[in-house]
Amino acid sequence: MNKKMSLILAAVFTALALPAYAQFAKPEDAVKYRKASFTLMGAHFGRVGAMVNGRVPFDTKVAAENTELVADLAKLPWPAFGEGTDKGETRAKPEIWKESAKFKELSDKFQAEAVKLQAAGKTGNLDAIKVAFGATGASCKACHDNFRKD
Repeated sequence: MNKKMSLILAAVFTALALPAYAQFAKPEDAVKYRKASFTLMGAHFGRVGAMVNGRVPFDTKVAAENTELVADLAKLPWPAFGEGTDKGETRAKPEIWKESAKFKELSDKFQAEAVKLQAAGKTGNLDAIKVAFGATGASCKACHDNFRKD
C-alpha cells in the first residue's frame, strides 16, 4: 500500500507542480516545497541505493518503481529557488543566486542522470542500475558540494 501511495503522491505532485511553479504565496512556501521535494526524492533514491549496495535484496519491480519516481521528482524543486528563498530554514548557499548559471547546469545534469537511472530501472538489470545510480549520485553530490550547507 505504501508503494501505491508514493506513486499516487508523486503523480499528483508532478501534475500540480507545473502550474504551481510561479505561485508560491511566500518565499517560505517555496522553501517548504523544495525541502519536501528533496525529502521524497531522497527516500526513493535511498531505496534504490539499498538494493545497489546489497543492503536489501534486489527486486526489479521495486527498482523500476523507485527509479521512475526519482526521475519524476527530480523535476520539482528547481523553480522553488526563486527570489527571497535564500532566507530562513534552508541549507541553500547564497552561491545558488550568485552563480545561477552553474546551479542550473548542475540541476539540469542531475535531471538528465535521473532519466538515465529511470531507463536503467526499466531494464531490470542490476548492473545497469548500479552504473546509472552512481552517475546520478555523483551529479547530486556535485550540486551539494557547491550549493548546499552541511
